Amino acid sequence: MPLIASADAARVNRRRGSAADGVSFWHTLYLGTTRYNMAPDTPDPAPDALFPMAFLVEQDPGTTASAHYHQQDQFQLVVGGRATLGLHDVRPVTVHFTGAHTAYGPIRASQDEGVWYFTLRNGFDPGARFMTIPENRVALRAIPGRGHRESVAGPLPPATAPTETLLGPDPDGMTAWRYRLAPGATASGPDPANGKGQYWVVTEGSLTRDGETLPPMSCAFVFPDDAPFAAIAGADGSELIAMQFPRRE
Repeated sequence: MPLIASADAARVNRRRGSAADGVSFWHTLYLGTTRYNMAPDTPDPAPDALFPMAFLVEQDPGTTASAHYHQQDQFQLVVGGRATLGLHDVRPVTVHFTGAHTAYGPIRASQDEGVWYFTLRNGFDPGARFMTIPENRVALRAIPGRGHRESVAGPLPPATAPTETLLGPDPDGMTAWRYRLAPGATASGPDPANGKGQYWVVTEGSLTRDGETLPPMSCAFVFPDDAPFAAIAGADGSELIAMQFPRRE
């Protein structure tokens, strides 16, 4: 059964945070858990377990998040402000995918606005491994069979089609799409069995699902064995970004 996180419900989780590299931000948890809200001595979920993690980062203006990597595949969706992400200029709406153990960044937030982005994972990650720390660089090089995997789409122009593919589709199922729905139209997503979980984020307008209204900045996680995601656009229509993780053995 999909996990649904309304932006209105998630707002109570907004907390001030800072990373090990000193960058400061606001952190809003949507799904799962992170090291910013885990109770002391709570064991980490297994790295290979299907464990959705979704949170919104509002990175402070003028700050730089150092280049780093994670142990999990990850989508980031830029929904506010401006930044450079590595060599890429990013602003709403930009979709960024990095494979597990792929170093990326730095993320340099604009001086005037900062930058807002969703971080979306299908497995638990204990935190960033910063490339400024020699031990992390050594550990990354020692991982067998690793390769650099990174894809970016955006900043996106205004939508001109009801559905468009933004990233992929890759042979292992990694794909991202954009949907533009007229008022009252039904969103019907692709088969989740083709990947290892999907995130859906409302970037404009609203959705109604099972009687619940999902305003902008709401999200849902669809498990691989769920039925295709379906929801109805609100009175002003809706724009959605759907992101599907690659299958992993």
